[in-house]
Amino acid sequence: MLRISSSSLHVPSICGAPVNFILSFWNPSSRKVSNFTRLALLHSTTLFPNSSNFQFPTFKRVSTMMGRTHSCSRVVTASYSAGSGPGGSSGGDREILVQHLLVKEDDQKLLLDLQERTAEGEDLSDLAIEYSMCPSKEDGGMLGWVRKGQMVPEFEEAAFGAPLNKVVKCKTKFGWHLLQVLSEREESVLEHIQPNEFHVRLQDPSFLEEAQLIDVREPEEVAQASVPGFQVLPLRQFGVWGPEISTKFDPQKDTYVLCHHGMRSLQVAKWLQTQGFRKVFNVAGGIHEYAVKVDPSIPTY
Repeated sequence: MLRISSSSLHVPSICGAPVNFILSFWNPSSRKVSNFTRLALLHSTTLFPNSSNFQFPTFKRVSTMMGRTHSCSRVVTASYSAGSGPGGSSGGDREILVQHLLVKEDDQKLLLDLQERTAEGEDLSDLAIEYSMCPSKEDGGMLGWVRKGQMVPEFEEAAFGAPLNKVVKCKTKFGWHLLQVLSEREESVLEHIQPNEFHVRLQDPSFLEEAQLIDVREPEEVAQASVPGFQVLPLRQFGVWGPEISTKFDPQKDTYVLCHHGMRSLQVAKWLQTQGFRKVFNVAGGIHEYAVKVDPSIPTY
């Protein structure tokens, strides 16, 4: 069962990766779901896996996003790492975008047939929908962005050693896989920044030119207390600004996220990671902690 709470996901493993991308397993009655989670789920049919982070969806179905030529959409192509392909480095600081299909260990005939069909130009995602045993078949076999340590060793070795876009096979305890690495990027960073340190950075005249600040509180909250320099993106309006986040903000710039107590901002910060933002800071304790520890002129509420 997929359980979703306001701050974390508890998920089983299928094919060695968390299955928080399998929406059909979600039981909405299992736990209380945050407003942001509800809005995010409304805007996609897939959630990307990440064993250490709370993940949120992209805004197009995988089949639409990938296309026949495997040219990814803006959402997933931001900030790829430069240099060699997946086989050219250790992978410790990289994430790869992977799709796959899974067949039974003793179904060698089907495996060879599917492998031949991909070699002739058929799309792996289409074949996954029709033949894969993995629940990820519902999303064309998409496993999303993964890093080393999230998958079973055999799958991980094959995936991080595979050339981009080449379909390769590997065997795990689950059966035989055909997998394809669609792209790669540098692993994103999420840090908590304490109010005092954030205040020091705000005093640098160049800070607001080099960084981007997002306040995810509601307008009535911002009216009560605010910090200059933040652009307000109310969480309840996620469906409006979410799909355009990578055009309104630069994924390459340091991004700081603020809310009341630091919880909503943490959710959004983690979601920004899935959208290709390279370095994201969550203001710990939110504006309340900032007012208490740094600037008492800011009202608390």
